[in-house]
Amino acid sequence: MKGCDVSIENVSKSFGTFHALDDANIKIQKGEFFSLLGPSGCGKTTLLRIIAGFELPDTGIVAFDGKNVIGIDPNKRQSNTVFQNYALFPHLSVFENVAFPLRLRKESPREIDRKVMEYLHLVQLDAHVHKKPNQLSGGQKQRVAIARALINEPSVLLLDEPLSALDAKLRSNLLVELDTIHDQIGITFIYVTHDQSEALSVSDRIAVMNQGKVLQIGTPYEIYESPATEFVAQFIGETNIFDARVVECVPYKDDDYMVTLDIPELGKQIKVTDYDKTENGQQVSFTVRPEKVRITLEEPKTVSREINVFRGTVNEPVYSGFQSKFYVELDNGTMMKVFKQHQNYLEDGPEISWKDTVYVSWAANDGYIVEVLNQ
Repeated sequence: MKGCDVSIENVSKSFGTFHALDDANIKIQKGEFFSLLGPSGCGKTTLLRIIAGFELPDTGIVAFDGKNVIGIDPNKRQSNTVFQNYALFPHLSVFENVAFPLRLRKESPREIDRKVMEYLHLVQLDAHVHKKPNQLSGGQKQRVAIARALINEPSVLLLDEPLSALDAKLRSNLLVELDTIHDQIGITFIYVTHDQSEALSVSDRIAVMNQGKVLQIGTPYEIYESPATEFVAQFIGETNIFDARVVECVPYKDDDYMVTLDIPELGKQIKVTDYDKTENGQQVSFTVRPEKVRITLEEPKTVSREINVFRGTVNEPVYSGFQSKFYVELDNGTMMKVFKQHQNYLEDGPEISWKDTVYVSWAANDGYIVEVLNQ
């Protein structure tokens, strides 16, 4: 495996009274595609700049393969950075932009030709060698920037929201290409983004950040299905989230527990399975994803104690082709989001419409206790 391990240990950084990073700890494995994900101002770009060497932390270290790189100049580290604004030389051709780092190192013309064409082929720009940046699309410019960053053969490639300036379709296509490039060269990628769909689709693991803190590190599946905090649950995808009180927690199957929750917003108790034992009376945060909630015109005929069922009225249906999103006002006035996938051809449109009386239901193992709010 190429690349190197990157270790961020107890890194903090302030700008005046603003705390950009608060004791960040992350271990990134060699060859991983690792994403730093969070809203604007959460500290992810500051952390990337510290890894790159453009900023110094107030406290903590950054280590590449166990060696502390704090204090080492950016151009002497094993990393290169791709910026969101491309940072290309407008007066140089595509070839010369990519060749620039090699010319600085005074490599031979033959070696420069070979390497530049190799990396332009990697990013599918063979036919654009002699063009200037102003003759390229946004996606092509970013591919030039990626080739230029990779031609130095770094152990770590740092990507600071590299797709944010592109339109949605181009961004999606280039993201797939970026993932393919990572698979081909196998070095460590550290990718900064505020777009959760980007992070979920390409990352081996993700660190979710907010207000300078690292809230959760895990695989896309772990982050989505088992969020560690209310913020993570709400930031990653869409969800229904409620405060609840534990009424009962009893052993269930294998090592799981069946928990009865009282949720004032829903007006009655519900069932949810959990890996951890919770105590009666504890205040917790409960979530159920909209795609895990079933919506029907008829009340479910067989309802076990493990199925939660509520009646309501469709307040707002939103049709988006592959699915419909329903905002359902339950009988007690609480609003729930429900996603219904369109798996079959709809000759007459969706069967559920505005103001229809519907039933929403979900199984106990489709909900999730996010966090205990009091100990």
